[in-house]
Amino acid sequence: MSVPPSPPRAICIHGHFYQPPRQNPWLEHVEVEDSAAPFHDWNARVTVECYGPNCTSRILEEQKRIRAIANNFTHISFDAGPTLLSWMAAHAPEVYAQVLEADRLSRDACGGHGNALAQAYNHTILPLDSRQDKVTQIRWGIADFRHRFGRVPEGMWLPETAVDQETLALLAEHGIVFTILAPHQAARVRPIGEEGWQDVREGGVDTKRPYRVSLPGGRSLAVFFYDSPISRAIAFEGLLGSGEALAGRLLGAFVPDGPGAQLVHVATDGESYGHHHRFGDMALASALDVIRKGGQARLTNYGQFLEWHPPALEVEVRPNTAWSCTHGIERWRSDCGCRTGQRPGWHQRWRGPLREALNSLRDALDILYEEKAAALLRDPWAARDEYIQVLLDRSREQAESFLARHAKRALSPSEGVEARMLLELQRHRLLMYTSCGWFFDEVSGLETVLILKHAARALHLARHFTREPLEEGFLRVLGKAESNLPDLKDGATVYRRLVRPALVDLRRVIAHYAISSLFEEYPEETRIYAFTCRALDYRRETDGRATLAVGQVRVTSEVTGESEDATFAVLHLGGPDFTCSLGGSLDTNGMERIRQDLFAKFGRHSITEVVRALDHHFESASYTLRDLFLEERRRILALVTAGPRAEFIQASRRLYEGSLQQMDFFREVDAHPPDVFKVIARAVLQEEVEQETARLVEGQGDAARLRGILQRADRLEVVLDLTPLQRALAEAVAGWVWAVRSGGEEDLVQRATFLLEVAESLGLSLDLWEAQNRFHRAVTAPGPTQHVRERLAVLGRRLGFSQEYLATLPRPPGAHH
Repeated sequence: MSVPPSPPRAICIHGHFYQPPRQNPWLEHVEVEDSAAPFHDWNARVTVECYGPNCTSRILEEQKRIRAIANNFTHISFDAGPTLLSWMAAHAPEVYAQVLEADRLSRDACGGHGNALAQAYNHTILPLDSRQDKVTQIRWGIADFRHRFGRVPEGMWLPETAVDQETLALLAEHGIVFTILAPHQAARVRPIGEEGWQDVREGGVDTKRPYRVSLPGGRSLAVFFYDSPISRAIAFEGLLGSGEALAGRLLGAFVPDGPGAQLVHVATDGESYGHHHRFGDMALASALDVIRKGGQARLTNYGQFLEWHPPALEVEVRPNTAWSCTHGIERWRSDCGCRTGQRPGWHQRWRGPLREALNSLRDALDILYEEKAAALLRDPWAARDEYIQVLLDRSREQAESFLARHAKRALSPSEGVEARMLLELQRHRLLMYTSCGWFFDEVSGLETVLILKHAARALHLARHFTREPLEEGFLRVLGKAESNLPDLKDGATVYRRLVRPALVDLRRVIAHYAISSLFEEYPEETRIYAFTCRALDYRRETDGRATLAVGQVRVTSEVTGESEDATFAVLHLGGPDFTCSLGGSLDTNGMERIRQDLFAKFGRHSITEVVRALDHHFESASYTLRDLFLEERRRILALVTAGPRAEFIQASRRLYEGSLQQMDFFREVDAHPPDVFKVIARAVLQEEVEQETARLVEGQGDAARLRGILQRADRLEVVLDLTPLQRALAEAVAGWVWAVRSGGEEDLVQRATFLLEVAESLGLSLDLWEAQNRFHRAVTAPGPTQHVRERLAVLGRRLGFSQEYLATLPRPPGAHH
């Protein structure tokens, strides 16, 4: 049993951490998002700006050196969405592990109650969902939580805190003990067991106490209403500018000599702590440190406080309300006036038709699913609820085990594929309701396009089972969703231009494999995103600038099990000029005839004959570089244009060297060099900077030479991109820190110190976050000898650690103090 704090004052800070499902629905991969530059995508960007820093947040001393590194998740309540955690597990495993470890440590500190809450699976607005969808969202959210955190969740975060009575009843039915709401969502309260109600719709609810919601069937659920003014100050009013100010605001919210226990608690988007507000994670870490050491209140989580102080008051909740819409839940179905405000004058009249279009599609897909799945599965909806187990483990063994449990009978291989296709149809049918699709200002926005892609994937899967023009009907309604951009016109145009080109079938995967095989030596079996490609036959020849490849491949979807064999021939004539043709599966003799014919013509240097032969042997439709998946398309385009780029640099260098004297003369007579000279100089000097940086990192460069290049650029009024230089130096320092920890070469400390000195002398600001993290892990983890620790300590001051931090480092057994 947990021991209550004395005095009975407690503080809880809740962060709602979430990203929508950003993956291409066909590839099961998050493709590059240019708006997140310089990062690959928004998940990666927010991880670097927020999720990672909150795992290793800096607490600074007065001189701005690092006094401590703290994992904020260990001391705050939080929920992290399944669609975010699944990405994080694959792409940011260290951050993911630290989040899970924080929950484990919090259970030890809070009497068995963990900081983490579950979240409804893909952040739909639950009051707008059907009962069946609510059930699936809750069950998938709980299953995902148990899979990751290894325990049953006590609490569940409702997306946008959107609530109705049915949602609360389903939470209680599934064993959820509590949830968190905004204070304006409380309608009236009364002491448990009494008759008279007090109306609190105008803001009279006491947020420092838990409440009980009575539900049908004798069930109940606890509700915490967060402190709205402090939460708003954190999110929107700059309170994260100072950790001391944040701590003072929280501690100052207690009612002096108030009756009973008090819980001061806030709830905001977790991304406030670092992404929305730079260094917000450090303000949070500092505030937590002040509160822990001050002794005026105890940091806790909701589960522990509820154990100490069960609800004494009952509450009725205002249905169909949410924390981010002052009009109930209209933000997700109408032009209610709630918007981000980034585009004044823009309307959101598209929201209603968007939901209408998706609802009509949902109804049609559900009828199709029930009809087709009933022939294969004992209970189609129970199977959908348990399909989360397959999403958590995509192995063939898990898929087979799942079908064995749910199939009406032993299914043939083709029936097994169809069952999986139907369940994937339902998965994307659920994902198309992710709330972000309505939250922002424009129907062509990134998040709305994402949910439309999930709708398109569901429609694509449906084509296997019906000839009904479902997409045509969907687009008729979507056409009523008026865009703010005249060029895009409406939702149907957005779908045709921004969604439909993303569609991937097995043939496109084969074309991708064929074209990319000209630039990559694939093994016999290779994985391309969510597909496995197995080479059955392959031959490639090059003649001058032209290359011809002919082969046969089997492509299989790892998600549904769909598979197809196809022949292909791809002709590359240099540069971006590709032609790829596909045909059906052939036996050995048929394949040999095509191969001999094509390579005979290719060997005679007759490209015209080769092109005619492609038309003769293969289907009329052909694929080009444009049909490759986005990132591979850009990679290959960079490869095929490398020659022209090198020629451009060489020509620029000749012009640069030939005109250098003239450019210096402009400087001498106090005139500005012509812009055309600057363009040429920038191309040359940028490459020189990157080459010299690479040599420096390898221990062969010359800092004076690099300084000279930068000084010449300054004299010529040329602005260089120093980001590659800064990134290379920071990455090298981080790598060498870990190498020292592992007992690497003696001179690594000197090399790392040298690079830091070079950066300082050049006035370059390096992002040492990862180097500092590795240093912290290296000196605090068991294992390093005293000698290694002493070598690392030399780097510590250079990396910004305080003497106080370095003096308190643990020493290995037997080391002398």
